[in-house]
Amino acid sequence: MRFDDDVRVAPAGEGRWAGRIDPGYNIGANPNGGYLLAVASAAMRAALPAQPDALSVTAHYLKPGVPEADCAVDVAVLRTGRSLSTVRATLTQDDGPRLELLAAMGRLADADAEEPANATLEPAPPAMPPPDACTPRSPGEQGVALPILDRLDVRLHPDEARAGAAGRAQVSGWIRFRDGREPDALATLLFADAFAPAVFGLLGAVGWVPTVELTVQVRRRPAPGWMLAQFRTVDLADGRLIEDGLLWDARGRLVAQSRQLALVRLPGGAR
Repeated sequence: MRFDDDVRVAPAGEGRWAGRIDPGYNIGANPNGGYLLAVASAAMRAALPAQPDALSVTAHYLKPGVPEADCAVDVAVLRTGRSLSTVRATLTQDDGPRLELLAAMGRLADADAEEPANATLEPAPPAMPPPDACTPRSPGEQGVALPILDRLDVRLHPDEARAGAAGRAQVSGWIRFRDGREPDALATLLFADAFAPAVFGLLGAVGWVPTVELTVQVRRRPAPGWMLAQFRTVDLADGRLIEDGLLWDARGRLVAQSRQLALVRLPGGAR
């Protein structure tokens, strides 16, 4: 499937993996932050095949990535344990770092694994119309070109699909790959940053909202099918926002949580 090719990395020396940043995940002229996170995480997975899943990963975005260009990911395993290891990685392009990451790596249970009774505490998914009754994400509404929509099928809640129409900083919707690839733990990292920013529902066409720092905590492997997501911002000041996200699989189980610090160009003001 296309995503697997677009995050593929190959050994390029001791602790280094080489890849290429595909322009098909751009927001405007810049690669999506979740896609860059997935590429770097693919290298961490390759470095630690016994514990291939990023249970929690934090990425600091130093500079925008360069689309249609090679990249290198340097990986250092800081600590190895029986069920959990700590890994650091740096994604570099043009001889300069673009992302710095720190991750707790482990192995998630299979999507169909039984969970102990009365041992799960998680938020229920929000009430949502089915995907066919939702509105496709629109470049025109957000005010920026969205090549990423050639890769991803994103359907927004009808009450939150128009710029500024929700009257609150919240975006909810469904997501899947256009080519039919089923979601997995690596794809969840992409999905956690693939929706319109939550402030889209409050401020309207906000264009590109660059991520400064993004943390994604993956709780389980998703079941096949559409994934449901909801993102909210309750903290926006001085051109910076904090956005919290939740993602559920087709069975209604919580798959991941995210939090990011991002920059936003406010009306009449600087970023």
